[in-house]
Amino acid sequence: MAESDINERAQQILTMLIQRYIRDGQPVGSKTLVEEGYVALSSASVRNIMSDLEHAGYICSPHTSAGRMPTAKGYRFYVDSLLRAETSSVRNIHDLRRHLRTDNSQQDLLESASGLLSSLTHLAGIVSLPKRSRYVLRHVEFLPLDKKRVLVILVFNEHEVQNRIIVTDREYSSSELQQAANYLMAHYSGFDLNEIRRFLLQKMHDDRKNLEFYMAAALEVADKAFEPKSSDDYVIAGESHLFSLAETTNLDQIKTLFETFTQKHVVLHLLDQCLLSEGVKIFIGQESGVEVFDGCSFVAAPYVLEDSTLGVLGVIGPSRMNYEHVISTVDITAKLLSAVLRDTSVSG
Repeated sequence: MAESDINERAQQILTMLIQRYIRDGQPVGSKTLVEEGYVALSSASVRNIMSDLEHAGYICSPHTSAGRMPTAKGYRFYVDSLLRAETSSVRNIHDLRRHLRTDNSQQDLLESASGLLSSLTHLAGIVSLPKRSRYVLRHVEFLPLDKKRVLVILVFNEHEVQNRIIVTDREYSSSELQQAANYLMAHYSGFDLNEIRRFLLQKMHDDRKNLEFYMAAALEVADKAFEPKSSDDYVIAGESHLFSLAETTNLDQIKTLFETFTQKHVVLHLLDQCLLSEGVKIFIGQESGVEVFDGCSFVAAPYVLEDSTLGVLGVIGPSRMNYEHVISTVDITAKLLSAVLRDTSVSG
């Protein structure tokens, strides 16, 4: 049974079976579909159609006498050919707009988007952060705290502000830190962070013995302030939601998901594959090329600023997810986040 050979009745059976399985998390039998009024066919007819669908690889049976459940191939056909996209409710759109405010920093906006995706879908929401090469330094300040701690205030692009606390090798006075900031602004304002860090490392290597005192101070605090952090790639929220699925979803799939979250390169690989896509992109099972993602799905969409893709946001969860709702939520969140970033850029 090729996709072109799936007649209307078979499509109806497959749709009802997948929707029932997504709702309950239990294999679905022909008797269930008939007795509960899902289809107006006899049990024998439904069994024959389900047998054909199973033979073609769209559904499978976990046990000999059990009902059927969708395979990755079945989910893919459902998403591509049978799904009716849900229209986002006015309430959901209002909630998103209310939380994605233009007076938030870019970091706060992205963290809010991740949390909102999770709360609206009850799955794990994830948002990739703009690449560090997009972080153009506009201003820097160093303020002494106590002992060897220094508060770093960084302004990127035109409006993005980040605060960091670093620990230096020795204590610095306010005047020393001011000199360090003046030096950095004079030499590196308008450069992106990757360039600045490369220049600083080269200068520290070449001129360490000949550096003037204030230059040495500037290089030390800047080296620590601009140090790349592993958390600067993406933010994720709502992993705990997945525990609520343990009773109706294969526990091994939940474990696989958590293992995936700990393998940063796997998540980044998935996010990077969506950077050039237009609209919502869906990976089901191993379609991403990552074996550990078997039994899971990733629904994602890029967010943009002035026709330039900044990053990707989406939802990760078991393949047994409410695709209508998830796709709609991811799509509208990406569009609203892009609009808020545009408005923030204009107002900044």
